[in-house]
Amino acid sequence: MITYLVAFLVALMVALVLTLVVRNRALAWGLLDQANSSRKVHVRPIPRLGGIGIVGGFFAPLCALFLVDSGVGHHFRYHTELVLGLFAGGVGIAALGLYDDLRGAGAKLKFSVQLLLALGLFALGFRIELIANPFGPPVPLGFLSLPFTVLWVVGVINALNLIDGLDGLAGGVAFFGVGTNFILALSRGDVLLCLVMAALAGAILGFLVFNFNPASIFMGDTGSMFLGFVLAAVSIKTSAKSGTAVAMLVPVMALGLPIMDTLLAMVRRTVLGRPMFSADREHIHHRMMSRMVLSHRAAVLVLYGLCALFTLTALGLHWANTAQSAMLLTGMAVVVAVLMRKLGYLDLRRASDMGEARRKNIRLRSLVKDVTDAVRAGNGVKDLWDAVRPLAEALDASRLELRLERQREGNRDGLTFETQRPAGSALPLEVGLEVKSGDETLGRFMIAWSDGRSEINRDEELALELVADAVGDRAAKLLALADADPQRVVALRR
Repeated sequence: MITYLVAFLVALMVALVLTLVVRNRALAWGLLDQANSSRKVHVRPIPRLGGIGIVGGFFAPLCALFLVDSGVGHHFRYHTELVLGLFAGGVGIAALGLYDDLRGAGAKLKFSVQLLLALGLFALGFRIELIANPFGPPVPLGFLSLPFTVLWVVGVINALNLIDGLDGLAGGVAFFGVGTNFILALSRGDVLLCLVMAALAGAILGFLVFNFNPASIFMGDTGSMFLGFVLAAVSIKTSAKSGTAVAMLVPVMALGLPIMDTLLAMVRRTVLGRPMFSADREHIHHRMMSRMVLSHRAAVLVLYGLCALFTLTALGLHWANTAQSAMLLTGMAVVVAVLMRKLGYLDLRRASDMGEARRKNIRLRSLVKDVTDAVRAGNGVKDLWDAVRPLAEALDASRLELRLERQREGNRDGLTFETQRPAGSALPLEVGLEVKSGDETLGRFMIAWSDGRSEINRDEELALELVADAVGDRAAKLLALADADPQRVVALRR
């Protein structure tokens, strides 16, 4: 136990110091998560990259084992598959997260890297070979072991990433998962997995000092994807060494909250016709704040309690017999059903509204595709305006404006396009988005409604964000062409 405590304390101290340093550097360098979207809960820019503290804290005590001439160190170095999987895979997923936090990575790149890392784990022996059946013998997977393993790893990585929506939530959820795996490893005397979980627990707590509400730094994708990867890998090992009657059922229950939230998000977006990887404000933590009228901190604490209940159920399943497992699962199912009804996920009265929302979103996605394709094909700034102008009528807006400008030779040149429509007489709701290319702001895209609405729904906001991004990318290329060959493209002018 002394060894585990030392690993925990070393990880805690390294994560504390490293998170503090990263927070101060992020503030100085302007690496902030802007509160510029309706799905953002925070109201001021917050430094990101806090995941670096978690990664550094986790690896510090484990790397020290390579330098210490001890029985534990020899034991650690002897298990090359475990060490290589956690170290190489952990560094790879952290690098992907860091790139995403700094530059932004598309869904294809993220899933490609996650898939490669999952395949690497499988090759190193991290394999799901049985599916639990609490009402009978476990089901061997055979050749399906590979897709199930890949699905588990990629799924848990993205589940932790999706749950990272409130201060301290993702870290707390991961901590409960770590605690479950630590207890299971300790009960079997598995020194290595206990060390790994002790190090991760210390790293998480060191980061949570700065991340619990009100947070002064976010973990970003660096932290959330790293936590998901390590938990997915270790859960495979703990389940493989558990009794076959509960193989993989215990880790699924231990990570019940992020898994449940991810499944709900997939179903919700499919039913409503939204892009699968679009962000929204309908996650469990969002609904807990809006429907149960809980404060930011109160919602996190309630979800911590739910995670504790999942943890107790997972541990109970580990030692329960078949009948007891069935009772535990039934009881947990009742709790989940009550919560889902309380949060409005099981409200059948909204079925007809959801059908109409689906048709509307499908039309909206088709419109956005046509607009962004036209934007990318534009040969001048006037073409950009011609491409986005149909949005005014399609969205029943009363006013649409596109302003492009840039600093040049000490002066600020700009060009503004605007159209107005008779679409209501109420006080207008105006929504503006920056037109950017990388970190450079090239202008502003604004749309207004006068039909009495008080807010814009997430689907329309997402559509406008995609259009603004496309305009920013194309405008940057057109301006670069104008600088290289002024005869080809008309430059902006006052």
